[in-house]
Parts: sequence; C-alpha cells; structure tokens
Amino acid sequence: MPRDIPVGNGDLLIDFDEFYRVRDVYYPRVGRYNHTGGHVQRFGVWADGEFAWIEDPTWKRELRYKPDTLVTQVRLVNERLGLELTCWDVVDFHEPVYLRRTLVRDLKGARRDVKLFFHYDLSINESPVGDTADFDPSTNGIVMYKEESYFLVNAWGPGKTGMDQWAVGTKRVGGAEGTWRDAEDGRLGRNAISQGSVDATCGVDLPIEPKGEAEVVSWLACGDSYDALKRLSRVIREKTPAKLISRTEAYWRLWVRKEPAETACLPEAVRDLFVRSQLILRTQIDNRGAIVAATDSDVAHYAGDHYAYCWPRDGALVAQALILTGQSELSRAFFKYCAQVIDKHGYFLHKYTAAGHLASSWHPWTMEGRPVLPIQQDETALVLWALREHFEAFRDVEFIKPLYDKLVARPAAWLLEHRDANGLPRPSWDLWEERRAVHTFTVAATIGALKAAAKFATDFGDVDHAERYEEAAERMKEALSRYLWNPDQSRFARMATPVGEGVGAEEESKAGEPAGAPAGENTGIASPEVGGYRLDMTRDSANFALFAFGALRPGNPMVVAEMKSLRERLWIKTGLGGCARYERDYFHQVERDRIDEVAGNPWVICTLWHAQHQIALARTAEELRAAVPLLQWAVDRARPSGVLAEQYHPYTGEPISVSPLTWSHATVVTTVVQYVRKHAALAGRPGPAVGWTEA
Repeated sequence: MPRDIPVGNGDLLIDFDEFYRVRDVYYPRVGRYNHTGGHVQRFGVWADGEFAWIEDPTWKRELRYKPDTLVTQVRLVNERLGLELTCWDVVDFHEPVYLRRTLVRDLKGARRDVKLFFHYDLSINESPVGDTADFDPSTNGIVMYKEESYFLVNAWGPGKTGMDQWAVGTKRVGGAEGTWRDAEDGRLGRNAISQGSVDATCGVDLPIEPKGEAEVVSWLACGDSYDALKRLSRVIREKTPAKLISRTEAYWRLWVRKEPAETACLPEAVRDLFVRSQLILRTQIDNRGAIVAATDSDVAHYAGDHYAYCWPRDGALVAQALILTGQSELSRAFFKYCAQVIDKHGYFLHKYTAAGHLASSWHPWTMEGRPVLPIQQDETALVLWALREHFEAFRDVEFIKPLYDKLVARPAAWLLEHRDANGLPRPSWDLWEERRAVHTFTVAATIGALKAAAKFATDFGDVDHAERYEEAAERMKEALSRYLWNPDQSRFARMATPVGEGVGAEEESKAGEPAGAPAGENTGIASPEVGGYRLDMTRDSANFALFAFGALRPGNPMVVAEMKSLRERLWIKTGLGGCARYERDYFHQVERDRIDEVAGNPWVICTLWHAQHQIALARTAEELRAAVPLLQWAVDRARPSGVLAEQYHPYTGEPISVSPLTWSHATVVTTVVQYVRKHAALAGRPGPAVGWTEA
C-alpha cells in the first residue's frame, strides 16, 4: 500500500497510508528506527453509539497538504456518523514532536456526543519484545518506552490537557488483538501499565453543539528518557500546540522559497509538483546527511528488506537536485556522510544505514570461485561528480578542503586502478543492481567523475594528477565509442562482458525481488562481440547517462540516436505512456505477453530523463516546450497530495513498489530547474549555467 503525506523534520518522520493511518514512525534518524514495524496505527471516531475506524468504507477521504508547506490538510466525511473532520498533521520543524489538529463538525443539526480514539501499536527499536506502556499521571498521557527510546501520547482538548480515557494492554500474544478493540464501544478500561508486546489506545471526549464544531490536538513526543518527554511536555504547554503548528508551517514556506525559481514558464500543475517534490524529498533526508531511498516499509512484508538505506548513487543524484535549488546545507551534510562511510581504498560498497553502517546486500564477494569486489562503480563515480557540481555552485573551498583526500584523491586514484587494458572500467554491478559487466551507464558516470577530479586537481594546484585524470577520461570516452557503440544497430549496448568471463547470473534488485533470466538469454536480443567484449544490446533507459554527466554532448549523433531508440522501444503503448527501465523488465512485471507494447512498467525517473535530453537539445522556445508533456506525465501520476511512487501499473496507472521514492521527486526537481534555466538562456537573460547546452 503506497505511503502518502509524509511529515518530518530530519529526526522524526511519520508516514501515512492511503487510508490516513500512521504506518511508519522513524526516530531518531530518518531510516532508523521504524518503531511501528509497518503495523497500522489506528484512528477512530465514536458518535452517539456508533463507531468507525478511519479505514471503514463509510469514510470519504481527501489527503493533501497545505500549499508550499509540510503541513497536511486532510478532509474526512462520514455521512453515517454525520460528521466532517478536518485534520492538520505536522512534525515540529525543531522538536521531535508529531502533532495532529482535528476539527470535528456536526452535519446532522443535533447535539452530538463524540469521542476520538488514537491507537499506537509500537514495536520500539523495531522489536515488540520488552516494551512497556503506562499511564503517566504527571502528564496525564501514555508513555511507551524501551532502552533509549521513549514516546508520550497526549492531547489538548477543549479547556483541558490530557486524555479522558485510555487502555494499555497486550497485542499479538495469546490471541490478543490489541486495545484498539476496546474502543469500539466508546469506553476504554484504564489499565495503568503493561509490558512485553504492548499497545495503547487513548480517547478524548468532544461534545458538539448542533451544526457546531470542536477541536482537539493530539501529539506523539519522542525522546531518549522520561526527562526528555517531560521537557517536551513543557514546551508544548508553554508554546501551545497552535503556535508549534503555525511556526512549522511558516518555516517550511521559508525553506522551499529560499531560492526562488522563475517557474512561470511552466504550467501551474508542474510548478506545484516542483515545490511539493522539494518538500517531500526533504522528509526522506536525515539531518546527519543520509539521503534515504524510501521509507515505505510495506516492501519488507514481501521482500524481507526495505529501501530505508542510503545508496551513494541515489544520494548523489538527489544531491544534484538539492544543489540546483540552493539547499547547500543538505548537500554538505550528504558529502560529510559519504566521507564517513567510504572505504579506505576509495570506493563505496552497496548501501549504508542512516547511521553510517554497511547495510544488507545481495552482491557476492566471490563468483565462479573467484573473489570480486561487490560494488557498483557508478556509486563512487557519481559522488565525486556531484561533489564537483556542489563546488561549482557554492565555491566553498573551506568545506572541500577536509574532504579532498577521501572524496576526490582516493576515489580518483581507485577509478584509475579499476580499469582494463582498453581504458574501460572493470566489471561491476549496474545501476539497477542486477548484472555484473561493463555498463554504459557506469562508463559515462566514470568519465564524468574523472573530469570532475581533473578540475579539482587543477584548482588545488595538483597539475600532474589533473593531467592523468583528464587523459584517463579522454581515453575512456574513446573506448566508450569504440567498444560499446554498435554501428550495425546505430545504438549503444547496455553492457559489455569481456569474452571469457561469465556473464554472471542476475542477482536481486533492491529489497530482494527475485531475479529473472541472465542477461542475453531468451530475450530475442542478439549478443554480438566487439573488440573482445560480448555486447548486450537490450535497450536500457540508464543509457541517458551518455550525456547526463558530460561524457558525450547531448547533440552528439550517437547520443541522439540512442535516446530516440530508447524512446521508441521503451515507451508504454497502452495509452498511459511513460518509459520503462529496459526491455522485458522483470521487476514487478505486469505484462508478460505484449512486451512489444509494454517493455516494462513506466518509471518517473526514466520518463523524465527524456525530458532532460529534450531540454539539453533545445535551441528554441518551441523545442524546449516539447519537454513539458513529459513533466505533465509525472504530474498525472502523482497522488492528490503530490506523492510519486517508483513505478506505475502500465494499464491502470496505480503506483507500484515504494511510495514516495526520493529519487522520483529529485528527478522532478532537477528537470524543472534545468527547464527554467534553459528557458532563461534562450530568452537571453543572465543566470546560472544550464549544463549540456552545446548540441
């Protein structure tokens, strides 16, 4: 089930599902820990003897945000209960406190006896073993804790602070469903304490006059001790929940308008998604620098793992969006995080936790009896490339100085070492983490990284190394055209496998999705040999990298031919549109028969890569406008809140896999900024460099 309307502050993140149920609570880091384990946290309403949880089909729901801010605006109507609820959810921009302001309005024209119930089913530190829940008389709320993680559930109602009723008890042990069942008759038992696998339900009474309304603010405060919770209780009481919500709304409006963009040249819906994407991707970034791929925990239920990790490659491309929008503090934090986790030899391994530890992986250290490095070389290359993008935008020499050795000198030296006799990178895992070979994407990213290293070395007076890096980049660029370009088909290969080496069975994609057939087998795609390499000619959207990182000019005839071929073959021909990752993409595959029309499921990032190429090529305003329909495609895929998933059903358009995907939103941001800058350049207005403007 896709997540919707996430709210967070970089320390605390709250994810909702499409029924407006809290599903993920991450604290004290975005990505670690998820204290719900993905279980449902319920919200229910009792009115005059009738009850409905928020997922009940009698509710009509509208899940949105207030404009330009990370404050939700949710409208809930239940005609059977005769009530309308408007809810505003927020995580305070400074404190680890989640607040929900709920306004309840009578629709029947009668005096109403209404009770709201808030249910928390926590598995603290991602385990239900050893949790405690108890009623705390000093705050009149429920405290749930284990080890260094403490949570306080409380409320502020008409003329009072605290809960009117509560229940704590056992869940999923001995047949117990949990205390939420106790709420359905409108009364809770007030049990004072429970330990082990526990949950808690709290209630607030709200008498409402005919056609009148009443309001309550509930909250979840997070800390590392009872004292921390008591301090937060004082903050909430002294500042008042209304002021906390108001100040947070103002903060996010200020944040997203920090560097105003002249977006009037784009349709209003695209402009709105641009702003919303910046805010949503911010919720997925930990304050200590980790850029998390996605925090939707549902994927773990079928795959045994999740996306709540930092992939250096994904992070580098998100950092590009942050750089383009002037969010230098966040890009700096990411590069500092990278400097902490990079291997001493100068390369990144697969992925890392938000705390900077090596994360789970499916890349082996040995294949066919031989040791191999379990790496995706593009991850190392793109962090170096993105660091240069950051420096050229902000020129912060003092920031670069302590990072130079770890993120420039060592990675560049390793990239030089990790080449074959032809000057191409040695085999590593691809962008999609499925195949081990020499990939066009990796080659292009490495060229971009070596050029970035050459510029850094020149700036820092290291002329000898600058020449080595530049020479290696040029040689690799020549090898790219010589060995990965197939003149018979007038397009680039997806990858090249040195003849004599095993192709390597496809491993697993993110979160452990079972792999398909090895590349080149049973696909109907020829595997020619060129210069000692066996080419896999599967069309792959990842080949957009040819121009994206400066390896080749966007107007290079080979690049133009490649992008045209990708667009023609990978475009979804069901009427939905959008581009698939590659031919016969097995990941969450929907269509297995009509593969000529549906090569795979459409992805936001793959679709917008074509928009980026169109922007780069454009020499007139009319040519530039050709990119707008691709941006509009992304708008059409977004949920009403603006949330974008990883991929979509090729027939229904329903989101598939994780949602929101940080990378999807970052690609929207990057594409819009590139469009706006190109529009200004074509109009002759001064501004930042567009990039890739030569055709």
